[in-house]
Amino acid sequence: MANAGVSRASGTTKGPASYRPAPGSIPESPGVYRFRDEHGRVIYVGKAKSLRQRLNSYFADFAGLHPRTQTMLTTATAVDWTVVNTEVEALQLEYSWIKEFDPRFNVKYRDDKSYPYLAVTMGEEFPRVQVLRGAKQKGTRYFGPYSHAWAIRETVDLLLRVFPVRTCSAGVFRRAARIGRPCLLGDIGKCSAPCVNRVTPDEHRAIAEDFCDFMSGATARFIKRLEREMREAAAVEEYERAARLRDDIQALQRALEKQAVVLGDATDCDVIALAEDALEAAAQVFYVRGGRIRGQRGWVVEKVEEAGTGELVARFLLQMYGEAAADAVPREVLVPAEPPDAEALAELLTERRGSRVEIRVPRRGDKKTLLETVERNAKEALTQHKLRRASDLTARSRALEEIAEALDLDQAPLRIECYDVSHIQGDDVVASMVVFEDGLARKSEYRRFAIRGLAGQGDVASIYEVITRRFRRYLEERSATGELDGNPLNAPVGEPIDPETGKPRKFAYAPNLVVVDGGPAQAAAAQRALDELGVDDVSVCGLAKRLEEVWLPGDDQPVILPRSSEGLYLLQRVRDEAHRFAITYHRAKRSKSMTESALDGVAGLGPARKRALLQHFGSVKRLKAATAEQIREVPGIGPAVAEAIVAALGKSTKGDDT
Repeated sequence: MANAGVSRASGTTKGPASYRPAPGSIPESPGVYRFRDEHGRVIYVGKAKSLRQRLNSYFADFAGLHPRTQTMLTTATAVDWTVVNTEVEALQLEYSWIKEFDPRFNVKYRDDKSYPYLAVTMGEEFPRVQVLRGAKQKGTRYFGPYSHAWAIRETVDLLLRVFPVRTCSAGVFRRAARIGRPCLLGDIGKCSAPCVNRVTPDEHRAIAEDFCDFMSGATARFIKRLEREMREAAAVEEYERAARLRDDIQALQRALEKQAVVLGDATDCDVIALAEDALEAAAQVFYVRGGRIRGQRGWVVEKVEEAGTGELVARFLLQMYGEAAADAVPREVLVPAEPPDAEALAELLTERRGSRVEIRVPRRGDKKTLLETVERNAKEALTQHKLRRASDLTARSRALEEIAEALDLDQAPLRIECYDVSHIQGDDVVASMVVFEDGLARKSEYRRFAIRGLAGQGDVASIYEVITRRFRRYLEERSATGELDGNPLNAPVGEPIDPETGKPRKFAYAPNLVVVDGGPAQAAAAQRALDELGVDDVSVCGLAKRLEEVWLPGDDQPVILPRSSEGLYLLQRVRDEAHRFAITYHRAKRSKSMTESALDGVAGLGPARKRALLQHFGSVKRLKAATAEQIREVPGIGPAVAEAIVAALGKSTKGDDT
C-alpha cells in the first residue's frame, strides 16, 4: 500500500476543474481516494477497482452528475489517492478512513430509532439480565434488537421461571445482601438470590450461561431435559415437582412462540432489504437464528451520489459488519441485489467470522418470501422517516433563521458554541464547551476546561478565561498554517489539519455564534475576551435562565424571543446541553477529589502512590469497587495499606451523596 498522488486547487480558481488531476497522472490500479475541502478536511472517501476510470468519471461530465455529487465536487479543493493490491485491502482501507475522518458526504446509515437489547452482564461477578440501549459494553452478551422494551420484559419474565438470573440493580443487590433478605423475585422463585448466598457465584454464572444458550438458539436441549426430569418425577410419584416442571416447559414454549419460525431449524442468516427514492434510502434487517426471527433493526441514509441498490448494499454491509464480533456475523447474508464487489465483501466477512460466509440474493421459496416481508418493513420505515424528517428539518431551519433575525446576524449561525461554568461555592471550578452544527449536537467537538487560580472570583471571570483560552488556541492554529501571514500558495487555510494525525486540530473551527450561560455580565466578559484577541467575526450572546432572556454585549435591554419560538427552543437545548456536560465533568472531578482526600489519612500513601492507584484502575469508581487483593496488585501497595484503603474508601462512599 502506497500513496500514489495528490491534486490540489491553486490560486483563486474555483470548481472541480481547478484541482482536476493531470491527464495520465492517475494510476489504473485499485485504490482508495479522498476529496478534501479548502481547510484540508476530508469530505468524501471512495474506493475503485481502477482509480483512473473512477476519478475521471467525476470530472468528465459535471452536468450529468447527481446534485449532491456536484455539491461535493464544488466544496472540494483537492483529491488524493492511495494504491492498494486487492479489492479486500481497498474495502478495509475505505472503512478505516470513513471511520476515522467521518466525511460529511459519505453514505452513513443511521439508526431510525433507539433499539433496546436484552443484555446479560457476563463481565460481573453475579451476571445481571437487563434492557440496554446505545453503545455496546465489553463483557456483556446482547440479544435482539427488539422493537419494544416491553417485548423483552415479557420474554424475560417467562424465562426467569427456568433460569432464575439476577435482574436487580447494584444498589438493590447490595441492600439485600446487607439486610440478609432477598427481594420479591427471590421469594417467588424468579431469582436464585445470590445476594443472600442461596447459590454460589459459580452456580449463578452457570444459570446465566444457560439463559444465554437458550437465547442463542439452543432451545431443544433445555426442553428435552425438562421433559425427561418431569417424566422421572412422575415415575417416583413426585407430582408437585412434575407439575412445576410442566409449567416450566410451557413457559419456555410460550417464550419461543414470541419468536416466529420462518426458516429451517439450522438456518442462521441476516435478511436485508432496502426501500429508496432519489434522495434517501431505508434499510431493514431481520436477524434469523435457528430458523427464528431473533431481532429486527432499521437504518436510514441520505444518498450522496447516484448509487444503485447493489452499491447501497455494499456500503451497508461494510458499515454493519466492519467491526462486528465473530459471533455477530451469520453464515449467510440475504440481500435484495448483489453488490458490485460481492466476492471481496464475502472474503472480508469470512475473515471476520472465521468460517465461510455467503452473500446471496434469494430467488424463490421461503427466503424470498421473508425478504419481501423485510422489504415491506423498509418501505414503511422510509415513509415514517420522511414524515419525521420533514418536521425536523423545517423546525431546525426556522430556528436558525429566527436566531439570525433576533440577533441581527448577517447569516444563520450554522455553528454554535455554548459555554457553561460549574462549581460548588467556588471550588473545583470547571467549564464546558458544546457544539451544535446545523441545529444538531456534534459531540466529537465538545471540549472541557479545568479553571485554576480563580476560586471565589465568580462565573464572569471564569467565562472570560475560557473564551480567552479557546480563541487563543484558535489563533495559534491559524497562525501555524500561515493563514495569518498572507496565506501562502498551497497552504491549508483556516481550520488546519494536524499533519501528524491527519485529523482537525482540537480548536480549529471558529463558530458563527458564541452563547454563554448567563446574563449581561457574562456576555460582556465573553465579548471583552474576543475583542482583546482581535477576533471580530464571531457574534456573542448570553442566555439567562430566570426569564430565558437573550442578552447582547453592551445592550441595556434583553432580546425577548417568543416562548413558542423555535429559535429560543434551540438556544435552550444548546444551553442545557452545555450545563449537562459541565455538571458531568464537575462531578467526576469532585468524586476524584473526595477520593484523594479520603486517602489522605492512609499511612504510607503519598501522591505518587495515589496517582499509581488511579492509573491502575482507570477511574475512581473502579477503585472504590476494588477488593484489598486487587488493590495489592498495584506496585508499592502492601497488604496493610490495601486494607486501609478499602476501609477509607468505604467510609467516604457512605458519605457521598453523588
